[in-house]
Amino acid sequence: MAAPVLNARGRAKVLRNMAATQLGIPAEIFDVVGCAPTFTSDTTREALRGTGIHVPEFATYAPGLWRYWAEHLDPDRARRNDPLLGRHVIITGASSGIGRASAIAVAKRGATVFALARNGNALDELVTEIRAHGGQAHAFTCDVTDSASVEHTVKDILGRFDHVDYLVNNAGRSIRRSVVNSTDRLHDYERVMAVNYFGAVRMVLALLPHWRERRFGHVVNVSSAGVQARNPKYSSYLPTKAALDAFADVVASETLSDHITFTNIHMPLVATPMIVPSRRLNPVRAISRERAAAMVIRGLVEKPARIDTPLGTLAEAGNYVAPRLSRRILHQLYLGYPDSAAAQGISRPDADRPPAPRRPRRSARAGVPRPLRRLGRLVPGVHW
Repeated sequence: MAAPVLNARGRAKVLRNMAATQLGIPAEIFDVVGCAPTFTSDTTREALRGTGIHVPEFATYAPGLWRYWAEHLDPDRARRNDPLLGRHVIITGASSGIGRASAIAVAKRGATVFALARNGNALDELVTEIRAHGGQAHAFTCDVTDSASVEHTVKDILGRFDHVDYLVNNAGRSIRRSVVNSTDRLHDYERVMAVNYFGAVRMVLALLPHWRERRFGHVVNVSSAGVQARNPKYSSYLPTKAALDAFADVVASETLSDHITFTNIHMPLVATPMIVPSRRLNPVRAISRERAAAMVIRGLVEKPARIDTPLGTLAEAGNYVAPRLSRRILHQLYLGYPDSAAAQGISRPDADRPPAPRRPRRSARAGVPRPLRRLGRLVPGVHW
Protein backbone atom coordinates (compact mmCIF):
# COMPACT_ATOMS: atom_id res chain seq x y z
CA MET A 1 0.00 0.00 0.00
CA ALA A 2 2.92 2.33 0.62
CA ALA A 3 4.42 1.78 -2.83
CA PRO A 4 2.42 4.55 -4.60
CA VAL A 5 3.65 7.05 -2.00
CA LEU A 6 7.26 5.89 -1.93
CA ASN A 7 7.54 5.68 -5.72
CA ALA A 8 5.60 8.85 -6.51
CA ARG A 9 6.58 10.82 -9.59
CA GLY A 10 5.79 14.23 -11.00
CA ARG A 11 3.02 16.20 -9.31
CA ALA A 12 2.31 13.37 -6.86
CA LYS A 13 5.92 13.54 -5.66
CA VAL A 14 5.63 17.29 -5.14
CA LEU A 15 2.50 16.81 -3.01
CA ARG A 16 4.18 14.00 -1.08
CA ASN A 17 7.20 16.15 -0.33
CA MET A 18 4.98 19.08 0.73
CA ALA A 19 3.17 16.87 3.24
CA ALA A 20 6.47 15.47 4.54
CA THR A 21 7.95 18.95 5.02
CA GLN A 22 4.99 20.04 7.15
CA LEU A 23 5.42 16.92 9.30
CA GLY A 24 9.11 17.67 9.80
CA ILE A 25 10.22 14.68 7.70
CA PRO A 26 13.04 15.21 5.17
CA ALA A 27 11.48 14.51 1.77
CA GLU A 28 14.62 12.66 0.62
CA ILE A 29 13.99 9.88 3.11
CA PHE A 30 11.14 8.50 0.98
CA ASP A 31 13.61 7.70 -1.80
CA VAL A 32 15.57 5.30 0.43
CA VAL A 33 12.96 4.09 2.90
CA GLY A 34 12.48 0.91 0.87
CA CYS A 35 16.07 -0.18 1.47
CA ALA A 36 16.64 -3.07 3.90
CA PRO A 37 20.01 -2.40 5.57
CA THR A 38 21.68 -4.84 7.95
CA PHE A 39 23.54 -3.46 10.95
CA THR A 40 26.33 -5.56 12.45
CA SER A 41 29.14 -4.99 14.92
CA ASP A 42 31.59 -7.41 13.28
CA THR A 43 34.06 -4.71 12.28
CA THR A 44 33.96 -3.14 15.75
CA ARG A 45 34.44 -6.49 17.48
CA GLU A 46 37.40 -7.28 15.22
CA ALA A 47 39.01 -3.92 16.01
CA LEU A 48 38.57 -4.50 19.76
CA ARG A 49 39.85 -8.07 19.74
CA GLY A 50 42.55 -8.55 22.39
CA THR A 51 41.93 -5.18 24.08
CA GLY A 52 39.63 -6.48 26.78
CA ILE A 53 36.92 -4.10 25.59
CA HIS A 54 33.61 -5.69 24.71
CA VAL A 55 30.78 -4.31 22.62
CA PRO A 56 27.84 -3.70 25.00
CA GLU A 57 24.36 -4.93 24.32
CA PHE A 58 22.24 -2.42 22.43
CA ALA A 59 19.60 -2.32 25.16
CA THR A 60 22.16 -1.13 27.73
CA TYR A 61 23.02 2.14 25.97
CA ALA A 62 20.08 2.85 23.64
CA PRO A 63 18.02 4.73 26.31
CA GLY A 64 20.98 7.01 27.05
CA LEU A 65 21.47 7.76 23.37
CA TRP A 66 17.79 8.51 23.01
CA ARG A 67 17.75 10.91 25.96
CA TYR A 68 20.82 12.75 24.68
CA TRP A 69 19.26 13.10 21.23
CA ALA A 70 15.95 14.31 22.67
CA GLU A 71 17.61 16.89 24.93
CA HIS A 72 20.36 18.17 22.63
CA LEU A 73 19.78 17.13 19.00
CA ASP A 74 16.03 16.86 18.37
CA PRO A 75 15.26 19.78 16.00
CA ASP A 76 11.85 20.22 17.66
CA ARG A 77 13.12 20.28 21.27
CA ALA A 78 12.60 24.05 21.52
CA ARG A 79 8.81 23.67 21.15
CA ARG A 80 8.26 21.67 24.33
CA ASN A 81 7.49 22.41 27.97
CA ASP A 82 5.93 25.52 29.50
CA PRO A 83 5.09 28.39 27.11
CA LEU A 84 7.03 30.95 29.20
CA LEU A 85 8.93 29.28 32.05
CA GLY A 86 12.63 29.42 31.18
CA ARG A 87 11.97 31.04 27.79
CA HIS A 88 14.01 33.90 26.33
CA VAL A 89 11.85 36.85 25.27
CA ILE A 90 12.93 40.02 23.44
CA ILE A 91 10.65 43.01 24.04
CA THR A 92 11.27 46.19 22.05
CA GLY A 93 10.21 49.57 23.38
CA ALA A 94 10.52 48.18 26.90
CA SER A 95 11.47 51.43 28.62
CA SER A 96 7.88 52.59 29.19
CA GLY A 97 4.21 51.93 28.55
CA ILE A 98 3.05 48.58 27.21
CA GLY A 99 6.61 47.33 26.74
CA ARG A 100 7.60 47.97 30.34
CA ALA A 101 4.42 46.41 31.74
CA SER A 102 4.83 43.41 29.43
CA ALA A 103 8.45 42.90 30.51
CA ILE A 104 7.41 42.81 34.17
CA ALA A 105 4.52 40.42 33.44
CA VAL A 106 6.68 38.09 31.32
CA ALA A 107 9.40 37.98 33.99
CA LYS A 108 6.79 37.07 36.63
CA ARG A 109 5.90 34.03 34.50
CA GLY A 110 9.48 32.78 34.74
CA ALA A 111 10.88 33.94 31.41
CA THR A 112 14.17 35.76 30.87
CA VAL A 113 13.48 39.21 29.43
CA PHE A 114 15.79 40.97 27.00
CA ALA A 115 14.55 44.56 27.24
CA LEU A 116 15.34 46.76 24.22
CA ALA A 117 14.92 50.53 23.91
CA ARG A 118 16.93 53.68 23.25
CA ASN A 119 16.66 54.97 26.83
CA GLY A 120 19.37 53.08 28.67
CA ASN A 121 18.62 54.64 32.07
CA ALA A 122 14.96 53.63 31.92
CA LEU A 123 15.98 50.10 30.92
CA ASP A 124 18.35 49.86 33.88
CA GLU A 125 15.53 50.89 36.22
CA LEU A 126 13.27 48.23 34.68
CA VAL A 127 15.90 45.50 35.05
CA THR A 128 16.53 46.50 38.67
CA GLU A 129 12.81 46.29 39.44
CA ILE A 130 12.42 42.88 37.80
CA ARG A 131 15.46 41.44 39.57
CA ALA A 132 14.30 42.85 42.90
CA HIS A 133 11.23 40.62 42.59
CA GLY A 134 13.26 37.54 41.66
CA GLY A 135 12.94 37.79 37.89
CA GLN A 136 15.55 37.56 35.16
CA ALA A 137 16.10 40.53 32.84
CA HIS A 138 18.87 42.13 30.80
CA ALA A 139 18.96 45.58 29.21
CA PHE A 140 20.15 46.28 25.67
CA THR A 141 20.24 49.80 24.29
CA CYS A 142 19.02 49.45 20.71
CA ASP A 143 17.52 51.68 18.02
CA VAL A 144 15.23 49.55 15.85
CA THR A 145 15.45 52.11 13.04
CA ASP A 146 19.19 51.39 12.72
CA SER A 147 20.07 48.12 10.96
CA ALA A 148 23.56 48.04 12.46
CA SER A 149 22.17 48.52 15.96
CA VAL A 150 19.63 45.71 15.53
CA GLU A 151 22.20 43.34 14.03
CA HIS A 152 24.70 44.04 16.82
CA THR A 153 22.09 43.62 19.55
CA VAL A 154 20.73 40.32 18.22
CA LYS A 155 24.25 38.92 17.80
CA ASP A 156 25.11 40.04 21.32
CA ILE A 157 22.04 38.34 22.79
CA LEU A 158 22.59 35.09 20.88
CA GLY A 159 26.29 35.09 21.72
CA ARG A 160 25.71 35.54 25.45
CA PHE A 161 22.46 33.65 25.96
CA ASP A 162 22.49 31.07 23.15
CA HIS A 163 18.94 31.51 21.86
CA VAL A 164 15.77 33.58 21.65
CA ASP A 165 12.31 32.01 21.79
CA TYR A 166 9.92 34.93 21.45
CA LEU A 167 9.89 38.47 20.08
CA VAL A 168 7.42 41.17 21.13
CA ASN A 169 7.43 43.98 18.56
CA ASN A 170 6.19 46.79 20.76
CA ALA A 171 8.44 49.77 19.92
CA GLY A 172 6.29 52.38 18.26
CA ARG A 173 5.54 56.00 17.57
CA SER A 174 2.13 57.61 17.12
CA ILE A 175 1.11 60.95 15.65
CA ARG A 176 -2.46 62.25 15.84
CA ARG A 177 -2.86 64.92 13.18
CA SER A 178 -5.40 65.39 10.40
CA VAL A 179 -4.13 65.11 6.87
CA VAL A 180 -5.02 68.75 6.10
CA ASN A 181 -2.49 69.77 8.74
CA SER A 182 0.08 67.31 7.39
CA THR A 183 0.48 68.41 3.79
CA ASP A 184 3.93 69.84 4.53
CA ARG A 185 4.92 67.07 6.98
CA LEU A 186 5.80 64.04 4.88
CA HIS A 187 8.58 63.38 7.38
CA ASP A 188 5.91 62.46 9.95
CA TYR A 189 4.82 59.56 7.77
CA GLU A 190 8.41 58.50 7.14
CA ARG A 191 9.54 58.51 10.75
CA VAL A 192 6.46 56.63 11.99
CA MET A 193 6.93 54.00 9.29
CA ALA A 194 10.63 53.75 10.20
CA VAL A 195 9.81 52.68 13.76
CA ASN A 196 6.47 50.90 13.59
CA TYR A 197 6.99 48.91 10.40
CA PHE A 198 10.62 48.77 9.33
CA GLY A 199 11.82 48.51 12.93
CA ALA A 200 9.66 45.44 13.52
CA VAL A 201 10.66 43.93 10.17
CA ARG A 202 14.34 44.41 11.03
CA MET A 203 13.90 42.47 14.25
CA VAL A 204 12.11 39.59 12.52
CA LEU A 205 14.66 39.35 9.70
CA ALA A 206 17.53 39.38 12.20
CA LEU A 207 16.05 36.47 14.17
CA LEU A 208 14.59 34.41 11.33
CA PRO A 209 17.74 32.38 10.44
CA HIS A 210 18.21 31.51 14.12
CA TRP A 211 14.59 30.42 14.48
CA ARG A 212 14.69 28.31 11.32
CA GLU A 213 17.73 26.51 12.68
CA ARG A 214 15.96 25.85 15.99
CA ARG A 215 12.64 25.12 14.26
CA PHE A 216 10.81 27.34 16.72
CA GLY A 217 9.96 30.99 17.19
CA HIS A 218 6.97 33.21 17.86
CA VAL A 219 6.36 36.91 17.24
CA VAL A 220 3.76 39.07 18.98
CA ASN A 221 3.11 42.31 17.13
CA VAL A 222 1.47 45.09 19.14
CA SER A 223 -0.84 46.44 16.47
CA SER A 224 -3.89 48.65 16.90
CA ALA A 225 -7.66 48.27 16.91
CA GLY A 226 -7.59 51.38 14.76
CA VAL A 227 -6.48 49.16 11.88
CA GLN A 228 -9.97 47.66 12.03
CA ALA A 229 -11.84 50.90 12.73
CA ARG A 230 -9.83 53.24 10.44
CA ASN A 231 -9.96 56.09 12.96
CA PRO A 232 -9.56 59.60 11.51
CA LYS A 233 -6.55 61.75 12.43
CA TYR A 234 -4.17 58.77 12.34
CA SER A 235 -3.24 58.64 8.66
CA SER A 236 0.48 58.45 9.50
CA TYR A 237 0.09 55.84 12.26
CA LEU A 238 -2.53 53.28 11.27
CA PRO A 239 -1.07 52.42 7.83
CA THR A 240 2.16 51.38 9.55
CA LYS A 241 0.27 48.93 11.75
CA ALA A 242 -1.75 47.65 8.79
CA ALA A 243 1.49 47.04 6.91
CA LEU A 244 2.92 45.14 9.89
CA ASP A 245 -0.24 43.00 10.07
CA ALA A 246 0.10 42.12 6.39
CA PHE A 247 3.82 41.37 6.75
CA ALA A 248 3.14 38.99 9.63
CA ASP A 249 0.33 37.21 7.78
CA VAL A 250 2.45 36.69 4.67
CA VAL A 251 5.55 35.52 6.54
CA ALA A 252 3.46 33.23 8.77
CA SER A 253 2.20 31.42 5.68
CA GLU A 254 5.81 30.85 4.58
CA THR A 255 7.28 29.74 7.91
CA LEU A 256 4.53 27.43 9.18
CA SER A 257 6.58 24.30 8.48
CA ASP A 258 9.49 25.87 10.38
CA HIS A 259 7.16 26.29 13.40
CA ILE A 260 7.63 30.07 13.35
CA THR A 261 4.32 31.74 14.14
CA PHE A 262 2.88 35.23 14.54
CA THR A 263 0.20 36.93 16.62
CA ASN A 264 -1.16 40.38 15.77
CA ILE A 265 -2.78 42.10 18.76
CA HIS A 266 -5.22 44.80 17.72
CA MET A 267 -4.68 46.72 20.90
CA PRO A 268 -7.31 49.23 22.06
CA LEU A 269 -6.28 52.65 23.33
CA VAL A 270 -3.84 52.22 26.22
CA ALA A 271 -2.95 54.76 28.90
CA THR A 272 0.72 55.30 28.02
CA PRO A 273 2.96 58.36 27.63
CA MET A 274 2.45 58.08 23.85
CA ILE A 275 -1.19 59.25 24.06
CA VAL A 276 -0.65 62.09 26.56
CA PRO A 277 -0.70 64.87 23.90
CA SER A 278 -4.15 63.75 22.73
CA ARG A 279 -5.52 62.23 25.93
CA ARG A 280 -8.62 64.49 25.96
CA LEU A 281 -9.30 64.13 22.24
CA ASN A 282 -10.03 60.41 21.99
CA PRO A 283 -13.64 59.17 21.89
CA VAL A 284 -12.95 55.94 23.83
CA ARG A 285 -11.49 55.25 27.25
CA ALA A 286 -7.98 53.91 27.53
CA ILE A 287 -7.26 50.58 29.19
CA SER A 288 -4.43 50.18 31.68
CA ARG A 289 -0.91 49.10 30.73
CA GLU A 290 -1.31 46.02 32.91
CA ARG A 291 -4.38 44.91 30.95
CA ALA A 292 -2.48 45.49 27.72
CA ALA A 293 0.40 43.40 29.10
CA ALA A 294 -2.07 40.61 29.85
CA MET A 295 -3.04 40.60 26.17
CA VAL A 296 0.64 40.29 25.26
CA ILE A 297 1.01 37.36 27.66
CA ARG A 298 -1.96 35.68 26.05
CA GLY A 299 -0.39 36.15 22.63
CA LEU A 300 2.80 34.48 23.84
CA VAL A 301 1.07 31.59 25.59
CA GLU A 302 -1.88 30.77 23.32
CA LYS A 303 -0.35 32.02 20.04
CA PRO A 304 -3.56 32.84 18.14
CA ALA A 305 -3.15 34.47 14.75
CA ARG A 306 -4.79 37.64 16.08
CA ILE A 307 -6.33 39.06 19.23
CA ASP A 308 -9.12 41.60 18.80
CA THR A 309 -11.54 43.55 20.96
CA PRO A 310 -15.34 43.51 20.58
CA LEU A 311 -15.35 47.16 19.51
CA GLY A 312 -12.64 46.53 16.93
CA THR A 313 -14.47 43.51 15.53
CA LEU A 314 -17.71 45.51 15.32
CA ALA A 315 -15.96 48.36 13.51
CA GLU A 316 -14.32 45.96 11.07
CA ALA A 317 -17.65 44.28 10.35
CA GLY A 318 -19.23 47.67 9.81
CA ASN A 319 -16.58 48.61 7.26
CA TYR A 320 -17.44 45.48 5.27
CA VAL A 321 -21.23 45.43 5.67
CA ALA A 322 -22.00 49.15 5.61
CA PRO A 323 -18.92 51.03 4.37
CA ARG A 324 -20.79 54.26 3.59
CA LEU A 325 -22.42 54.40 6.99
CA SER A 326 -19.13 53.59 8.70
CA ARG A 327 -17.41 56.40 6.84
CA ARG A 328 -20.11 58.88 7.85
CA ILE A 329 -19.78 57.85 11.49
CA LEU A 330 -16.00 58.24 11.34
CA HIS A 331 -16.44 61.65 9.73
CA GLN A 332 -18.51 62.75 12.72
CA LEU A 333 -15.62 61.69 14.96
CA TYR A 334 -13.28 63.69 12.75
CA LEU A 335 -15.44 66.79 13.15
CA GLY A 336 -16.20 66.28 16.83
CA TYR A 337 -12.64 65.69 18.06
CA PRO A 338 -10.34 68.39 16.61
CA ASP A 339 -6.58 68.31 16.33
CA SER A 340 -4.59 69.17 19.43
CA ALA A 341 -2.94 72.57 19.66
CA ALA A 342 0.43 70.97 18.91
CA ALA A 343 -0.96 69.22 15.84
CA GLN A 344 -2.26 72.57 14.60
CA GLY A 345 1.11 74.19 15.21
CA ILE A 346 -0.19 76.33 18.08
CA SER A 347 2.08 76.70 21.08
CA ARG A 348 0.41 76.86 24.49
CA PRO A 349 2.00 77.94 27.80
CA ASP A 350 0.64 74.89 29.62
CA ALA A 351 1.54 72.40 26.90
CA ASP A 352 4.35 70.87 28.95
CA ARG A 353 2.43 70.84 32.23
CA PRO A 354 1.88 67.26 33.44
CA PRO A 355 -1.76 66.18 33.81
CA ALA A 356 -3.29 66.37 37.27
CA PRO A 357 -3.50 63.00 39.00
CA ARG A 358 -6.91 61.38 38.86
CA ARG A 359 -8.52 58.14 39.88
CA PRO A 360 -8.07 55.40 37.27
CA ARG A 361 -11.21 54.83 35.28
CA ARG A 362 -12.71 51.47 34.60
CA SER A 363 -11.33 49.98 31.40
CA ALA A 364 -13.50 49.68 28.30
CA ARG A 365 -13.12 45.93 28.19
CA ALA A 366 -14.28 45.57 31.78
CA GLY A 367 -17.73 46.70 30.62
CA VAL A 368 -18.06 43.83 28.13
CA PRO A 369 -20.08 41.00 29.69
CA ARG A 370 -18.08 37.82 30.15
CA PRO A 371 -20.71 35.67 28.34
CA LEU A 372 -20.35 37.93 25.31
CA ARG A 373 -16.57 37.54 25.33
CA ARG A 374 -16.93 33.77 25.60
CA LEU A 375 -19.44 33.76 22.76
CA GLY A 376 -17.00 35.70 20.61
CA ARG A 377 -14.33 33.07 21.19
CA LEU A 378 -16.63 30.42 19.72
CA VAL A 379 -16.44 32.13 16.34
CA PRO A 380 -13.43 30.82 14.37
CA GLY A 381 -10.71 33.44 14.11
CA VAL A 382 -12.20 35.78 16.73
CA HIS A 383 -10.16 36.14 19.93
CA TRP A 384 -11.38 38.80 22.39
